[in-house]
Order: sequence, then C-alpha cells, then structure tokens
Amino acid sequence: MSGHAVVAIRNLSKSYRRGPETVHALQEVSFDLLPGEVVALVGPSGSGKTTLLNILCGWDRQDEGEVNWTDGSRVGGDWTQITIVPQRLGLIEELTLYENVELPLTLSRIAESDTAERVNRLLGDLSLHHISDHHPSETSLGEQQRAALARALVTGPRLVLADEPTGHQDAESERAVFRALRSMASGGGACLVATHNPEATSLCHRALRVDEGRLTVEASTGPDDLDRRLSPFAPRGPVTGGPEH
Repeated sequence: MSGHAVVAIRNLSKSYRRGPETVHALQEVSFDLLPGEVVALVGPSGSGKTTLLNILCGWDRQDEGEVNWTDGSRVGGDWTQITIVPQRLGLIEELTLYENVELPLTLSRIAESDTAERVNRLLGDLSLHHISDHHPSETSLGEQQRAALARALVTGPRLVLADEPTGHQDAESERAVFRALRSMASGGGACLVATHNPEATSLCHRALRVDEGRLTVEASTGPDDLDRRLSPFAPRGPVTGGPEH
C-alpha cells in the first residue's frame, strides 16, 4: 500500500437537532484512506458511521472540516470516482443480474467488448455467473447483495463505500466479497466498509472505530494474516443470523 492517501479527511464535524437536543454526530474526525486499503468502520448504532458515509458520498454536508482527494479536488465533484453499496440495494427488478451489473458501464459508454469482460469477471468472482440471467426477485438476499457489490465495482472506482455488505452472506461468500474489494483496491483505490460484524472486520486491513462521533481506535491486520483469512479454505466458526447463499 502506498503512503499517499486516496482521500484525506480532516477535522470533520457534523451536528444536528433532535428536538431540544443537539446531537454531535461527528466531532473533529481525521483519517486517510490509502491506496490498496480495505478499511472497516466500526462502532455502535448511532455512533456516527452512517453520517460519515453520507458525507463522503455527498448525500450530506459537514459543518466543519474537509474531505479531499489527494489531487486537491473535492469528494463528490466527480461521481465516477465513488460508488456506493447501500443497505437498500436498489437493484432494478426489470433487469437481470447481468444487466444490473452492466448498467453503470452502459451509462458510462464503455466499449461493449470491455463491458462483457468486466461484468463476467465480477459475476464469476462473486459466484453469480450461473444465475446471471435471473431477476433479483428470483435470487436470495445474499445473491442480491453480491450483485449490488459487483455493480459498484464494475466501473473501477477510486473509492467504494459499503454499508454492511456481508449481512446476508455465509462464511465463504463473505470471504469472496472481501477478496473482490481487495482486488479493486489493489488497482490504487480504497474501500471503506461500515460493519457490525467482527468477522468482516478481521478481513480488512485495519479498523477505524467511531464512538459518540469521535474516532477512538485504529487497529491493523498484518498482511500475512489477512492473506490467510481471505483464503477460500480458511477455517471459520459458525455464522449466526441465517445468512443466505
């Protein structure tokens, strides 16, 4: 991983009113996302994770602080640089999984031959190729979630923001998700993954903890240990909550 940040976040603060109360959703949050990184964003509900993601993708505006690409441009100025995997996946029911993943490339006017190559590679990496002609309603939530991820990665963005992208995955599918994120980041981008799942956090290069709007903990995973955990044959404990393939 390079030492030059993809995105630099400096002294980010955001407050809002909740009745008579002022809620400090973010308080002077600063960190960098480096090329090649997949970073977990962790913390309890209401800690500020969603507010931070919303600011990074341009859905909300901070009160103070800056979010900049390292070339000096403002995040949100070029929407082709950022893709988002929200909890509400937003797949188009009238389109097949293949067509949903293909759509951003069609809108970007990527050459048709390159489109097929990119789409098929991601569908294969995420074990969706055999159902690529299915519509979302004909697939499980786990498969829909992976299709939404493929759609986010297919354009080769500089920054991917993912909100609980493994909430419906079994152990191997979860590792496939993070292998796909890591592959995208290896091209010079970065991924920020909001998650409550400690297993998902262990598959990231490092974790940023937000608590009551403040960045309080930063932990790292060694590269050798991360390679082992992302192996298709890595041991895993039982997964609770009924994940879907």
